[in-house]
Amino acid sequence: MPLTLITGEYRILNAAPDGDSVRFYPDDADAWQAVGRSVRVNRAGGAQLRLEGIDALETHYQPQRSQLPSQRQPAALGRGAAAELLRLLGFEEVTRRADETVTAARPAEVPGFILSRFADTYGRPVSFAFAGDAPDDDGADVFLDEALLAQSMNFRLLDQGLVYPTFYTLLFPDLRTAMADAARASRARRDGVWAEDATNSSFELTSLEDITERVVMLPKLFRRLLDYLALNDGDLSLDGFRTYVEARDDRLLIVPTGHMTGFDFVIEVEGQRVRMTQQPEDLVFVEQ
Repeated sequence: MPLTLITGEYRILNAAPDGDSVRFYPDDADAWQAVGRSVRVNRAGGAQLRLEGIDALETHYQPQRSQLPSQRQPAALGRGAAAELLRLLGFEEVTRRADETVTAARPAEVPGFILSRFADTYGRPVSFAFAGDAPDDDGADVFLDEALLAQSMNFRLLDQGLVYPTFYTLLFPDLRTAMADAARASRARRDGVWAEDATNSSFELTSLEDITERVVMLPKLFRRLLDYLALNDGDLSLDGFRTYVEARDDRLLIVPTGHMTGFDFVIEVEGQRVRMTQQPEDLVFVEQ
């Protein structure tokens, strides 16, 4: 099945782009119809993209059902991924406030194109993002091969180890395989997040700062931990963490075994120590 090519421009002023999400404005105001009616657009027709197949360290995550302020993962790597995404897109100078909102950028916008075919539950077009001129006409159906995939922001960030692989069922298997191979190669080189990654080796939670300032882990695991802790009124005990994750019902496929199960199945908790028992690129989550 092909993806729809949409030309337009990236704009970041007064937004807070991170390493896997940026705002895109199509040249044709009706272009989002090819992606689906569920795309949420702003007054000027722009939508926040979700870059397919990757997950960057959180720079400003708001725990669900909580009055706590937004939290982040270790700042250097999260901000590094965001900065590299904007550099690859063509932004040369970017100034941000402490809350990550962009207050100045040169240039103010950059041309590019995306390949997409659906939006997620938050109304974000799930996309492969590209800089520069498109290889075909606006609105064309494009079969994304490995050569073109390698030019995408998604693949280039993954290849540098600046983001984690996080796959969902609607990602085509051939593209997933190529992206998984890139993740394994960057891990072998200990690039980016892989130099400090504790997702599978385990880490101990003794304070909130452990996961917001020190421990580097798969962002999806970080989000579930933070959401769980937000329910505990300051209690750091992980006694109920796996039960909480089970209740969230994140379904996934373990690719090497073909086992369909829940996210809780691949999480191991011993006292205050946590680890995942499967590598991130070996998991395929079910879209919700």
